[in-house]
Amino acid sequence: MRVTGWLRRNPLEAAWAAFAVANFVAMVAWPGWETIPFHFVWITLTFVYGVRVWSSRTMWAVLAVVILATGASIMSDAFSGIQLWGELFEVPLMSAMFLAMVWHAQRRQAALAEVQGVAEMRASLLERQERFLHDASHELRTPVTIARGHLELLRRERPETPELEVALDELGRIERIVERLLLLAKSEQQGLGFEEIDVEAFLSDLFIRWSEVAPRRWRLDVDLAGRMRADPEALRNALDALLENAVKYTDAGDIVELAAHGDGAGGVVIEVSDSGIGVPPDALPRIFDRWARADGARTRERGGAGLGLAIVVAVARAHGGRCSVKPLRRGTAFRLHLPVRVAAETAPSPTPAGEMRAPAPTLETAVSYEAALPQQPG
Repeated sequence: MRVTGWLRRNPLEAAWAAFAVANFVAMVAWPGWETIPFHFVWITLTFVYGVRVWSSRTMWAVLAVVILATGASIMSDAFSGIQLWGELFEVPLMSAMFLAMVWHAQRRQAALAEVQGVAEMRASLLERQERFLHDASHELRTPVTIARGHLELLRRERPETPELEVALDELGRIERIVERLLLLAKSEQQGLGFEEIDVEAFLSDLFIRWSEVAPRRWRLDVDLAGRMRADPEALRNALDALLENAVKYTDAGDIVELAAHGDGAGGVVIEVSDSGIGVPPDALPRIFDRWARADGARTRERGGAGLGLAIVVAVARAHGGRCSVKPLRRGTAFRLHLPVRVAAETAPSPTPAGEMRAPAPTLETAVSYEAALPQQPG
């Protein structure tokens, strides 16, 4: 039973053992041609070890058997005058070559084991971080909701208390952070729900929603039409984060443009650009990191949490894409590159930058609301 079990677990070694025995027999039966089966034994031994990399004990035992068997056969033939005594030096030469291969194979195995250990450690750390992020976000929702309920009751009783407004604003900020943390966890765990969405209708709806709540010179330029597979909620949150940034760092009258076009390789590029204060050059390398802020005091004053662009990157990666930033002469352009093919429906009519297609309202209609619109989206 033990032999049968070993054969099932080690079919390659069993096949090599049978092949080696056959070659030993051939060396004894045809001594004049024994160098051919001799080299067959050593070459196949090297191949099998390179594939399996046995333990040191097994390797030395097999090597000793092969040295003794091949060496004894050549020595016997040398005593009989069939082979030259110089042929005996083939045994230590082949042994040295085999041991050199063993050294390299063991080093490679050790390196792979180290890399595997590091990869497993990082995967475990990432899993723990994501689990903590998810659990903490869920746990924060309940006390924030309870606190908001009590503060709103107090505000009804004392409507003229400014401290209550500050507290409610801060709770709202915490709620936004929690929602973004949950979205980050969902995106990084590849838990998105993909479906087909109409590109033009999706971006037009997003554009109308934002153009009605922030007094900016809004522009929409969608240079493609059709349907693509994406997670509409995650993609909307990512674009909301980009548009929210654009609104935060622009003033009334500045330009905020939402554009989309093909990338020439079957993918889509969605761009959000503005003519605001821009991003300092020294902040560009870390702008997509979590909790990163180009200017901490200024971002805090404007209500930022440093998670918006991290969400954009996470959503882009979950879609198999990426996010990039490009400083402009005045302002900044963020591009969301999505390698998803758009199924064309009909060729869209050209739409100049600064205009919108029906049924969306014209740019002049959106701008006409500037004087009455609040600074932040609802």
